[in-house]
Amino acid sequence: MDRRRLRSDRSPPRKEAIDLDDVIYGVHAVEEALNAKEVLRRVHIGDERKRDPALRKVLDQAKEAGVTLRFESRTFFSQFPYRAHQSVIAFGSPFDYITLEEALALPAGPAGKLLVVLDHITDPHNAGAIIRSAECAGATAVVMPERRAAGVNATVRKAAAGATAHIPIARVSNVAGALRAMKKAGVWVAGAAFSDEAQAYTAADFRRDLALVIGAEGHGISQVVHKECDFLVRIPLYGQIGSLNASVAAGVLLYEVRRQRGLP
Repeated sequence: MDRRRLRSDRSPPRKEAIDLDDVIYGVHAVEEALNAKEVLRRVHIGDERKRDPALRKVLDQAKEAGVTLRFESRTFFSQFPYRAHQSVIAFGSPFDYITLEEALALPAGPAGKLLVVLDHITDPHNAGAIIRSAECAGATAVVMPERRAAGVNATVRKAAAGATAHIPIARVSNVAGALRAMKKAGVWVAGAAFSDEAQAYTAADFRRDLALVIGAEGHGISQVVHKECDFLVRIPLYGQIGSLNASVAAGVLLYEVRRQRGLP
């Protein structure tokens, strides 16, 4: 008898690897995924929350959508690195990005297109918060790079509080090249920067089809992306800290765009 074959036959079955990028966690994020009719493979809920009124909507929507529901012990949730899961975790399909061409073909809002471009933001909490602000402000789409940046993973979905289920998100190989394509399509590019050449954000003209570029905290937008911007805007700072959080800056600028466009 082949001893190697015998050892192989007796080896325990391997557990299925968990793809954390496909995980959606937290009551609100899972509820929004169900609201948006995202394809979910299954939803796991802690045994202690079976009769929790706060989860009634999640349970009903999952059953209505035919999503497998599983009630789990605390041991199940301990294998995940997230601490804010609230004993609610769903496994979705890989995030469905759109192409830049599809983003540019999306219908404009009541006062023009508004694309939010993330220039190599690696912090998933910042990326998620910007996506959330973009969706709340009625942006057309979000554009992010494929490499050296946070993609739409579990942490981004959680930080976005369900917004990833409602706003189209494009992924591009090169941010500078994407901006050139936008300009050819008639979209003006405004970069958020704290420099002498940047004008105060309230003095800029945002009343046109616009791509708003938000750079990484600390570094700001890269030099190559800087060169592709039609103009730069800055938010004045009155304290001792040298810069705003990237997601806060994005929120301020997005609502200035709405104000200038006469939107409520």
